[in-house]
Amino acid sequence: MRFLRIGRPGGERPALLAEDGHRYDLSSITPDVDGAFLASGGPERARSALDAGVLPVVADDARTGSPIRVGKIVGVGLNYRDHVSETGAWEPEEPVIFLKAADTVAGPFDDLLIPRNSTKTDWEVELAVVIGRTARYLTSPAEAWACVGGYVLANDVSEREFQLERGGQWDKGKSCETFSPLGPWLVTPDEVPDPHALDMRLWVNGKERQAGNTKNMIFPVDHLVHYLSQFMVLYPGDVISTGTPSGVALGRPDPKPYLRAGDLIELEIEALGRQRMHVRQS
Repeated sequence: MRFLRIGRPGGERPALLAEDGHRYDLSSITPDVDGAFLASGGPERARSALDAGVLPVVADDARTGSPIRVGKIVGVGLNYRDHVSETGAWEPEEPVIFLKAADTVAGPFDDLLIPRNSTKTDWEVELAVVIGRTARYLTSPAEAWACVGGYVLANDVSEREFQLERGGQWDKGKSCETFSPLGPWLVTPDEVPDPHALDMRLWVNGKERQAGNTKNMIFPVDHLVHYLSQFMVLYPGDVISTGTPSGVALGRPDPKPYLRAGDLIELEIEALGRQRMHVRQS
């Protein structure tokens, strides 16, 4: 199934996108699409309500927000070999992990804000994994699949000067306002039988910048969920952004084509939908 959240920022209500192309309001069965919804059988209740024909249709012009109210966002860096190569880094022996502030989340069609004093805001199309069941000290990667509640298209927007040239951890270059656009949909695992076979693309002003496939991950989804569960508890509603392929501005020759106000950025992953956002100055 494909779940989404619609309405004004901060006032989104839960919905689903059905095979007939209509969006249906889920407010009668859940207050939100969040960790509690995933962990308590919410998708099954939504399916039953849809089949019973009791869900009202949502207006087509309603804003689409992030499809999940997130808990925490865990980022994975340098998880594609071609991206490692273009940035001049060493291939990691273990996953490179950072955290992004949960309030960086934006909708898939909202404006992307360039931070004040930024000259190196960059893009990263990524597959994001949404946790649907608590993962704590999993004993093997095989256990991880039962903890996956769905998948989301993500843009791990990054300010490279803040991230790499200002000291400290990566977080300051990852946690600026609107730096985690998610959606348009949370897609349940039954509709993504192999998350390691998805084409992913990104364009800036109509020019293709990234074209990759999730098969080229260094550390696959099950490995990441298992690995992270050894260091932190993953709760329903947490999001893992699993890394990006080559083609980011950081890896381009000088002058690097970092984002500027007025740019249009579009991205998609097979089965997960498409984002389209205008860039403006904060």
